[in-house]
Amino acid sequence: MTRTLLFCTLLALASTPAVASSIAGASASASSAGTSASSGSTSGNDKVVLQARGAAAVFVASDGRIRGAQLEAALNLLRERDADARHASDMELAQAILAL
Repeated sequence: MTRTLLFCTLLALASTPAVASSIAGASASASSAGTSASSGSTSGNDKVVLQARGAAAVFVASDGRIRGAQLEAALNLLRERDADARHASDMELAQAILAL
């Protein structure tokens, strides 16, 4: 199981540079703006995405069969704040989260 998870994580890191850079860019631009549309802070939003890395790894390793609450929250957040993320699949976003 650990070997499979490691392989999937490495595969994800290698296969999603465009989505990952888009998400990282959105995160950086949101941080430089200094505000967010919600009452929460941008750094708090970034924390939601970073904390979902474990759930994203499980999602990728299980080929999308296991979905955690942290991953769902991160996917929703990414789609709310990034136009490219709205068009990406859950798997692509999970792989991008792993690449952050």
